[in-house]
Amino acid sequence: LPSFNDDIQGTAAVALAGLIASLRLTGGILRDQRILFLGAGEAGIGIADLFVAAAMAEGLDEPTARHRCWFVDSKGLLVKDRSGPLPEHKALYAHEHAPLSTLSEAVAAIKPTALIGVSGQPATFTREVVEAMSALNQRPVIFALSNPTSKSECSAEQAYAWSGGRAIFASGSAFPPVEFEGRRLVPGQG
Repeated sequence: LPSFNDDIQGTAAVALAGLIASLRLTGGILRDQRILFLGAGEAGIGIADLFVAAAMAEGLDEPTARHRCWFVDSKGLLVKDRSGPLPEHKALYAHEHAPLSTLSEAVAAIKPTALIGVSGQPATFTREVVEAMSALNQRPVIFALSNPTSKSECSAEQAYAWSGGRAIFASGSAFPPVEFEGRRLVPGQG
């Protein structure tokens, strides 16, 4: 039966809309984005699949569009020559790359323009990770989408503080506005 899966399709639609909206602030174009996901379950793969479709609509071929999406899961960076079988839903996003075991290593190597957390693992977007994203991007896109807020990869306050107030932040559950250096920053909700 045809069905709508909110965890896959709903999250994907809202996350892609957030990425597109963030481009108004970063000045980039969608097909040029490099997205690093923390978490390679249904929500992350759903977002990546929809991103691929949108990037293809902007002229990329499917392999190139898929190569714009990278995943870190509980075993590290998702790469082709990872030991053991890859689940089918992850195999399309396993790229040729040296194995990396941490998110920090992946950020340094992949140089993402956007970081999307769908891991359900709280506090995994550490100060080191957010500062690295901020060193790579004038306006780092940081979506900590795991919910409730107790499972968020980082809080809005952390994302803003560690990025010098430059993060484009969205979370899965609402965070209150943040006062930062005399500015009121209102986090997005995805």
